Amino acid sequence: MNLRLVRGRTADVLFYAGIAAVVALLLKEALTNPGHWSLFFQLAVDGVTLGSVYALIAIGYSMVYGILKLLNFAHGDVYMVGAFIGYGILTLFGGAANWTIPVWLLVALMFGASMLGSGFLGVVIERFAYRPLRDAPRLAPLISALGVSFFLQNSALLLLGAQFRAYPFGLIGQGGVSIRTVFISATRIFVIAGAVVLMIVLTVFVRRSRLGKAMRATSYDREAAMMMGIDADRVIASTFFIGSALAGAAGVMFGLVFTEIFHFMGFTAGLKGFTAAVVGGIGSIPGAMLGGLLIGLGEAYATGYVSSTYQDLIVFSILIFVILVRPSGLLGTAAVQKV
Repeated sequence: MNLRLVRGRTADVLFYAGIAAVVALLLKEALTNPGHWSLFFQLAVDGVTLGSVYALIAIGYSMVYGILKLLNFAHGDVYMVGAFIGYGILTLFGGAANWTIPVWLLVALMFGASMLGSGFLGVVIERFAYRPLRDAPRLAPLISALGVSFFLQNSALLLLGAQFRAYPFGLIGQGGVSIRTVFISATRIFVIAGAVVLMIVLTVFVRRSRLGKAMRATSYDREAAMMMGIDADRVIASTFFIGSALAGAAGVMFGLVFTEIFHFMGFTAGLKGFTAAVVGGIGSIPGAMLGGLLIGLGEAYATGYVSSTYQDLIVFSILIFVILVRPSGLLGTAAVQKV
């Protein structure tokens, strides 16, 4: 039998054994005390909420990597800028408690401005930081991405200050849904539903629209796509716009749920979004969605059953485990070598 095939099957067995072990530990913890079931499901709600935010960030990483094979490390800071744009719209229309327009219109304007502003920022970053380096060695655009990240972080610090800004608590509504002992707030329902809608719209767009087909063609072989008449620059700019717009929406969602935003929030969120993209299979949009949910659930359960001190350790341990046993990610495919 082919040695590579044996190694692949062994890796799959180890991977699924690891997942089974984690699930068994969680169920054991819940079964030890029947009262722990409420905590188990409440943490699941928290994890899905956080995972929805990570999934939207991860999609941007996967889309850009799928087309350019570029790790856009400035993406987390675009998410931060989106959160501040949403806060700016909130302040413009009366602040945290005295808004002057209906809540539904205020929320729509926050999301619309954040997505548009973040999308255009992504296009500007691509045009001036990445496009001139498109044919350079891979290290050059990576350094440029890190430079853009530091630039955005410090620009936000200089312009807005280091203090935290607060979204109003319960802007979407104070109510929610109670299922026995598990409470799901209206804000969390809104965020999860909004993220799911955005993911479905993106999936349909990529599969059905002409631009989506051009994105897939460019991702598969950029040179061949250009020979067939596809404007690669336009496709790449559109990819940055869409991915950055989703990051902007994720920033507003984070503010609505967790209320506090600050200039450095994009660094950790960007790392976890990147982790989600790698876990799911970087370059795969469904993989980014799945990876985001898994990272969100892992962080929530680590906080609830271990300690918030170790949540990042556990999240990045998941990344290391997946890379070791499935280097291409959960839904990723091995890179095709063109000869």
